[in-house]
Amino acid sequence: MKNTALTEKHIALGAKMVPFAGYNMPVTYEGINAEHATVRNGVGVFDVSHMGEFILKGENALDLIQRVTSNDAAKLYDGKVQYSCLPNKDGGIVDDLLVYKIDNKTYMLVVNASNIEKDWNWIQQFNTEGVEMHNISDQTSLLAIQGPKAADALQSLTEVDLASMEYYTFVKGTFAGVENVVISATGYTGAGGFEIYFENQYADQIWDAIFEAGAAYNIKPIGLGARDTLRLEMGFCLYGNDIDDTTSPIEAGLGWITKFSKSFTNSEALLAQKEAGVQKKLVGFEMIDRGIPRHDYQIADAEGNVIGKVTSGTQAPSLQKAIGMGYVAKDFAKEGTEVFILIRNTPIKAKVVKFPFYK
Repeated sequence: MKNTALTEKHIALGAKMVPFAGYNMPVTYEGINAEHATVRNGVGVFDVSHMGEFILKGENALDLIQRVTSNDAAKLYDGKVQYSCLPNKDGGIVDDLLVYKIDNKTYMLVVNASNIEKDWNWIQQFNTEGVEMHNISDQTSLLAIQGPKAADALQSLTEVDLASMEYYTFVKGTFAGVENVVISATGYTGAGGFEIYFENQYADQIWDAIFEAGAAYNIKPIGLGARDTLRLEMGFCLYGNDIDDTTSPIEAGLGWITKFSKSFTNSEALLAQKEAGVQKKLVGFEMIDRGIPRHDYQIADAEGNVIGKVTSGTQAPSLQKAIGMGYVAKDFAKEGTEVFILIRNTPIKAKVVKFPFYK
């Protein structure tokens, strides 16, 4: 099992460590609900150094990205980030990812930890025009500092005006005395904040500086447990749960990152699917009766016919109610539709709601 550059810090802080995507990761420090509230109302720090980073360089870097991703990367400008996915040839998704445009010939792709090797090999097979590819995942640390107080907590560590940064933009600058840090106004929590990328050797220095600067804002370390409840309240997809090699971006409600103004892997089939309409859709639902939905629980109609399955579910700390996401037959995807989650074979009433759950 791999460690991040900060594993010893987490252990020293008393984190409960679990294996995740081949890494030894902190799942919680003081409890998921408390950590969740810290991020929603204040500021918290996630070590997400397990994520993968690829650098693509050269005249044909954009062309390669355009051919393998579903979104239109030609719309990016220097310092802009884009959410996208890598479609496979069978209508499913290899991975979802972020595309960072550094300059006209240099891009950074940020991919999911469990898919680093898979994504690298997938992109490499399309690299027919000699794009320089570097997998910098093992040398790169990534911290997500999330919450409404993030900009204030971090401002003393950089000359970059954090509060004025637009969502999904980034700059390279000096941070906590370290040069060449990527400061990105992105995150997976819906609570605002930043993600910072830097070389592993500076991990202790940057971690310590963040906690010193953020002490006045009651900054705290946050584990992957709260990361999951936070993203679920926003209706953000988790690869391996809500999207995978068998789910199409159209079914998953990711039509907004699937741009048919260009040609990409399997784009003709996905366009045909969009035009014909899908047979199943990813929806959000909240429980009406008591019960917590879990991954792979079946979803049924009032007559007991199975119409889909749960992909993610939890008791949402900010909402004080149980929520979930899942694929259902298209006739049951309309907002307000009553469905039943089969919990230990007992149908428990729920209703389809719009994303995000937390507003």
